Amino acid sequence: MTETVKIGVIGLGVMGRDHLKSIAALDNTELVAVCDVYRASADQYAAEMNVTAYYDYHDLLEHQPMDAILIATPHYDHTPITIAAFAKGLHVLVEKPVAVQVKDAQQMIAAYEAAKKQHPKLVFSAVFMQRTYGYWRKIKEILDSGALGRLERITWLVTDWFRTQGYYDSGTWRATWQGEGGGVLLNQAMHHLDLYQWFVGMPKRVTGFVGLGKYHKIEVEDEVTAYFEYENGTIGHFITSTSESPGTNRLEIIGDGGKIVFENRQIMLYRNRRSTFDRIAHGGASSDENDYELEEVSYTHHDQSGHKIIIENFANAILHGEALISPATDGINPVMLANSILLSSFERRTVDLPLDAEAYAEKLHSLVEGSTFRKSK
Repeated sequence: MTETVKIGVIGLGVMGRDHLKSIAALDNTELVAVCDVYRASADQYAAEMNVTAYYDYHDLLEHQPMDAILIATPHYDHTPITIAAFAKGLHVLVEKPVAVQVKDAQQMIAAYEAAKKQHPKLVFSAVFMQRTYGYWRKIKEILDSGALGRLERITWLVTDWFRTQGYYDSGTWRATWQGEGGGVLLNQAMHHLDLYQWFVGMPKRVTGFVGLGKYHKIEVEDEVTAYFEYENGTIGHFITSTSESPGTNRLEIIGDGGKIVFENRQIMLYRNRRSTFDRIAHGGASSDENDYELEEVSYTHHDQSGHKIIIENFANAILHGEALISPATDGINPVMLANSILLSSFERRTVDLPLDAEAYAEKLHSLVEGSTFRKSK
């Protein structure tokens, strides 16, 4: 008989319902309970999946025998539920973003580290399923190989997140400081901020420019331009929006050894025959020396969904000690980038990293308390 991880799912929105199907389909997981504050929803999916329904996560954690929970609630709830689960010695898989702000993520990681003293094999993972996609894994492999040499510039234009006003009106919590804690940075582009830091690490300084409700009737950001600076002189750009159609997803990573260009799921790799820094120092008068080789890079893509792969990996980490694809402790980094971009724009200054978590917490609190935004019914 195959050993399984018994999982309870908290939050039955679009993603929570999708995760129910993945858990039921996998050989190494078993769905044992669902939980949602909306009783009708919890009852419906408990009946469909033949599991127990709960309406309060405290009751679930107190009374349901299980190994782990999957959290798919609105963002602010991730922190208290995670901390409560660790106090019970349960493994946790949390949807993105790990938290709304760095301060909350720090509290979650601290609770995890404390719980590991009693439960050394405790697993804490995050649903950054884009890390499973073949093209991103291939780009990560190229970068880790050192093929591009010393990096000069990273530019990511990712504006294919088009959202209508109807999308934002579909939930009372969406696109509000109190309900979601942010807009495109915290919701859609969180995946690409995670990939960005996974590829090239964290910058030391962030300058951000955001448009709050520029194209939609919302109070949070729907257009963003950010500039990143690294200690070694490398620079980065991150541009994202939910208003462009058709949108663009183009990534350029340039080093002295060549460059990667990704667009339309194609990876083009330019390999320089000699370092551009060497050519700068010792080249002739010409500035257009095309001293490189170009190849279209192939990659292997998984047939099953990325969400399903993340859940399967989470279970295998619990059962067999398999390395996590997306450790939740990494999740603080994209949250820090998002918080830093917002704080920089609000205060019209460059922000140094690591971010002052208390400073951002105070700013977010002031945004929540000072909000006069009301959604139309």
